[in-house]
Amino acid sequence: MLNLPPRIGAGLDSSQFANLHTFHAAARHLSFARAADELCLTPSAVSHRIARLERGLGLKLFQRLTRQIRLTAEGERIFNILQGALGQLLEALQQAPGAEIAGPLAIYVRPSLAECWLVPRLADFTARYPAVALDIRVGNDTVDFRTQNIDLALYFTRDEFPGLIAGKLMDEQIAPVCSPQYARRHGLLDNPDNLAQCTLLHDSLAWDNAAYNAEWQLWARHSGMEAKLPPRSLTFDRSDLCVLAAVNHAGVAIGRSRLVQQRLERGELILPFGGVALTSRCHYQLVHPALETMPSRLQVFIDWLHECVAADAGRA
Repeated sequence: MLNLPPRIGAGLDSSQFANLHTFHAAARHLSFARAADELCLTPSAVSHRIARLERGLGLKLFQRLTRQIRLTAEGERIFNILQGALGQLLEALQQAPGAEIAGPLAIYVRPSLAECWLVPRLADFTARYPAVALDIRVGNDTVDFRTQNIDLALYFTRDEFPGLIAGKLMDEQIAPVCSPQYARRHGLLDNPDNLAQCTLLHDSLAWDNAAYNAEWQLWARHSGMEAKLPPRSLTFDRSDLCVLAAVNHAGVAIGRSRLVQQRLERGELILPFGGVALTSRCHYQLVHPALETMPSRLQVFIDWLHECVAADAGRA
């Protein structure tokens, strides 16, 4: 049952419930046109349904601007109520008491974390919860949970997320890494001064609004090496591509310990200047919308992620 104020509930009849559905789509997309595409209606029909809903409720739900729409404060309030009620309904329909945990779960994750840490572990989760249909999506953007069908985002960030639920998954440490052959060729073992002859591999999107060489500059300041960093470089927009280039002898990358540990153990990479000691200014963070009722499939996935981190710590 929708937890709406009495004056709103009094204005609802059977036709208005259809209009509420239309409002929900328009509020998610913040576009009558995109809502119309989703609902197989015309934008004009969507606009008329919203207008009828507003008249029936006695509320203005959208600000109609020249090329866009925005939710009013009342529209935002009604949208949040609908989101919560629909989420609870979906959970109730999918999860009968005592039933197997099931349903779709869309996870958005930074590409390097997906490639090097998350995906190699997923077989364990799917073995435990075979009825949860995971949908893993990757990218360097920030998720708009209102318009994108995403349940949980995993970021490497130092940002805050007002209006959302955010929590640390794990810290990260960084240090230069390269292939053993590259270290021998350039005399790097325990000799960081010889970096001056090398090619540096940069992740240009280390964190939001970071300089292309931000991680190298962070390490150099920590190590007193700022004046000795060479100008030669290769730049990528993913940490795992920097690491792959390092494995193939293209230069020296800043390795994130969570992402390079297996390659270090296999001997594909080495730490030419010793162990990982510098804690990154970013950490891996779990972010999702504020939910009145946490879907069980989302909760077990978050719990499983924390188990993976604890298992990593136990092996260290």
